[in-house]
Amino acid sequence: MSGTDTDFPVADASGSAIPADLASLESEVRSYSRAWPAVFRSASGSRLRTDTGDSYLDFFAGAGSLNYGHNNPVLKRALLEYLDADGITHGLDMMTSAKADFLRAFQAKVLDPRGLDHKVQFTGPTGTNAVEAALKLARKVTGRHAVAAFTHAFHGMSLGSLAVTAGPKQAGAGIPVGHTLRLPYDGFGTSGGSGLDLFEELLKDCGSGVEVPAAVIVETVQGEGGVNVASVDWLQRLASLCERWEMLLILDDVQTGCGRTGHFFSFESAGIRPDLVCLSKSISGYGLPMALLLLRPQFDVWKPGEHNGTFRGNNPAFVTATAALANYWADSTLTEATERNSHRIGEFLDRIARAHPEFGLRSRGRGLMWGIAFDRPDLARLISRESFARGLVIETSGAQSQVLKILPPLTITEAELDEGLGVIGDAIDKLAAF
Repeated sequence: MSGTDTDFPVADASGSAIPADLASLESEVRSYSRAWPAVFRSASGSRLRTDTGDSYLDFFAGAGSLNYGHNNPVLKRALLEYLDADGITHGLDMMTSAKADFLRAFQAKVLDPRGLDHKVQFTGPTGTNAVEAALKLARKVTGRHAVAAFTHAFHGMSLGSLAVTAGPKQAGAGIPVGHTLRLPYDGFGTSGGSGLDLFEELLKDCGSGVEVPAAVIVETVQGEGGVNVASVDWLQRLASLCERWEMLLILDDVQTGCGRTGHFFSFESAGIRPDLVCLSKSISGYGLPMALLLLRPQFDVWKPGEHNGTFRGNNPAFVTATAALANYWADSTLTEATERNSHRIGEFLDRIARAHPEFGLRSRGRGLMWGIAFDRPDLARLISRESFARGLVIETSGAQSQVLKILPPLTITEAELDEGLGVIGDAIDKLAAF
């Protein structure tokens, strides 16, 4: 095997199934339609269906925006009833009944049970909008400019978010981005040292040339960066450093929140309390655009309208979000199911690693967010393409797309989970036999 994609016979991923007139009309920036050359028409639960009638199991879940599956019937019913009653669909940040219901449900089902006193700010409808608001607010509160961020981080594609994002995606800014102190994430490199040791030394030494940052932004699990998982001890120490040096701790829970890693918030298992929390993706529950920033009351120093956006009040998203909270976060049923399925994935990946030591397979993850890294960077892409040919939608992550990323809906059944894992196993077996 010489190490090129053409060495291994897999399904064509050039996008040839996309009608030529559409392929020529849409911008070259498109990506997922190239990776999965099909025209999808409908979806329900953990299944996608194409216009030719083919069915695909979904281990992508809208990049984590469909934690409750496609067209979840409970959420769909709430949305259709709201629309049928001519409910408000767009209201900027006006108070509406849908917004009031969501705020009360979020406080009762999420904030109060966890002893959190955070206020809720509705930003523009995407994760990067929430991150931009957090960065802007941290600088306003502290009067400082720099923000500490980590290797392999991904926080969005707008300019401020790109400044704290690491790796090749930064080139998308088109201009230099700065005011960022880049630090090693937990487990980064081979030296065995901790990036937090370095961070603390820089903060302590007045001759280091490093000013105390306004904030530190972190993901507890770096999804786009390769499914890198921070330990509880590391997160707790980071939170302690932020408190000691009066830096705001920004927790980017855009992909890892809303139950993806087990608890509603990914930081709950570490027992820390971030100053600012960014949420998006699955907060609406139905794949509808919605994002919010949670902020401690003492940091709510905004003037009215100082940070706004036309689509910061997506009322249909409020409706489905409220239904999701009522149906999935009134008890621990979903969290317990996620933990069971997490163990199921971990055990499967351990077996695959033992069966194929030649690939140097390494797995890591939490909840229903797992990654499989290989010694050869191109293997994850090959397995993703072969899995698609076998009826499984699954993406890659990492700076070189070297990690196969398992991200199914949280509502997936055990039978469906086993089916998808079986496809991955068969694709790896085929690669080993070639």
